[in-house]
Amino acid sequence: MQRYVHGYSEREARRLVDQADSVRDLIHADTKLDPGARVLEPGCGTGAQTAPLALRFPESSFVSFDLSESSLQRARSSVVALSNVSLLRGDLFEPPFDDGVFDAALVSYLLEHLPDPIRALKTVRHLLRPGAVIHVVEGDHGSCYFHPETDAARKVWECLIEVQRGIGADSLIGRRLHALLSEAGFTDVSVSPRMVYADESKPDLMVSFVENTIVPMVEGAREAALQRGLIDSTTWKHGIRDLMSVSREPGGVFCYTFFKATARS
Repeated sequence: MQRYVHGYSEREARRLVDQADSVRDLIHADTKLDPGARVLEPGCGTGAQTAPLALRFPESSFVSFDLSESSLQRARSSVVALSNVSLLRGDLFEPPFDDGVFDAALVSYLLEHLPDPIRALKTVRHLLRPGAVIHVVEGDHGSCYFHPETDAARKVWECLIEVQRGIGADSLIGRRLHALLSEAGFTDVSVSPRMVYADESKPDLMVSFVENTIVPMVEGAREAALQRGLIDSTTWKHGIRDLMSVSREPGGVFCYTFFKATARS
């Protein structure tokens, strides 16, 4: 069973870049990495987070890996000019590294797709030296609200949550970061919400976040939602249309909250 509900299409690759670009300052303005730090990035995907952070911290070295070879191919094209990034194909639960060799870790939008996020975080902690910093970013689909809201639009959004729940994933994981990191053995855990708010006074954000990030994310769950009988095709079509209209109709509003955690190993 495919664990990444959004799939590995070219459109999904573009969506990940659009998401990273639209919320980069919101998420990473306060991210700090020491010069010379060896940084672990599990589940790097297409490198949407890797490339901009590697550019921002040229004196740090990034070791980024993912299970998907197709995602890594796209990541290689985005970091080809960056000498401080090493890309590997690997499984977080069978890491090809010794314990205690990394100075920092970046975990972005990964835990929500894993059936055992505690195990994942414990694995990362073992790979970090004592006192190393971890930055974790996750969304929380339960934090979303929008206007105008129709029954069909809310239904397709709920389908996304249910499809992920059906494969053992948790799209509401943002609210759990403090508890998860604490249970995994991290200390000095601190979590802060990062709210994205867009209305008609922010047309660029409406396009980059709602049209190019949110709607394609929901559309990625279509096949699974229909197969499971969570929704019918007509309601799905109307719901996607109504979600898109949030960014295109006067008075539209969209709000979503990410959560960012920092902690020490």
